[in-house]
Amino acid sequence: MHTDEILDILEAMFPDAHCELIHKNPFELLVAVVLSAQTTDEAVNKVTPGLFAKFPTPEAMANASLEDIEACIKRIGLYRNKAKSVQALSKALVERFHSEVPHAHKDLTSLAGVGRKTANVVQSVCFDIPAIAVDTHVERISKRLGLAKVYDNVETVEKKLKRKIRKERWNKAHHLFIFFGRYYCTAKNPHCEGCPFVSICKKDKLDTYKSNKKK
Repeated sequence: MHTDEILDILEAMFPDAHCELIHKNPFELLVAVVLSAQTTDEAVNKVTPGLFAKFPTPEAMANASLEDIEACIKRIGLYRNKAKSVQALSKALVERFHSEVPHAHKDLTSLAGVGRKTANVVQSVCFDIPAIAVDTHVERISKRLGLAKVYDNVETVEKKLKRKIRKERWNKAHHLFIFFGRYYCTAKNPHCEGCPFVSICKKDKLDTYKSNKKK
């Protein structure tokens, strides 16, 4: 099945696929994506309204005490480390980028807590720069649909997706894969019955690979 065909099917399934992290501007999205590491968007969306009400700008976040930031986000995992990252990246935005979130990938990844995936999300969602952010859903779906090998690391998956997907579809493809992985082709108990991709699915192969790795 051609990649365009896969995306067309996903578009029909999830026409409203979008970034589910609630945000009003690039700063809020940047912070939200950093907070979303190893937790769900739903959990992040429960803590960010209070966080941004108290500290709506990089200046306010940079000048906040760690304890106050921690108090706002303590319901999510790794909140102490995330509070440090959020404060440090806010200070960097003030000191190095005139309190604006930068567009360039290398500038984004120079910020505390911002890796390749986070930078790709911000570029794609905030600035409409073509990018594919590979999170746990995108990685799983790419491997199950045979767009990447079961043993590929995250960066290799990203490179393969960029080769196989037309550039003008990168940004939407990211959200389509996430919605498919989050609401249909879930990690556990996926909806295999009636799935349009059963004929190309590599789930069994991926499960075997993961099982062997644990031994």
